[in-house]
Amino acid sequence: MPFKRKFTPKRKFCRFCADGNLPIDYKHPQILADFITERGKIIPRRITGTCAKHQRRLTTEIKRARQMALLFYTATHSTDVKRKTI
Repeated sequence: MPFKRKFTPKRKFCRFCADGNLPIDYKHPQILADFITERGKIIPRRITGTCAKHQRRLTTEIKRARQMALLFYTATHSTDVKRKTI
């Protein structure tokens, strides 16, 4: 038994399948913000653990929220990032 594993990774699960009341909607940007990096990129499902069905829906709702200006497109549009002045 010299090759015994010391670390077992935590199993990923879909948050939306586990909680049926959690809405995937562009009107809830605080939920959608968990699936976006600070640079504005959508986090892939292999990292977040969402199922394919909910990842597709999540992507369309993030894009709708960006269109409605509830979420930012890139880091330069975010209020958290300060611009470099000349």
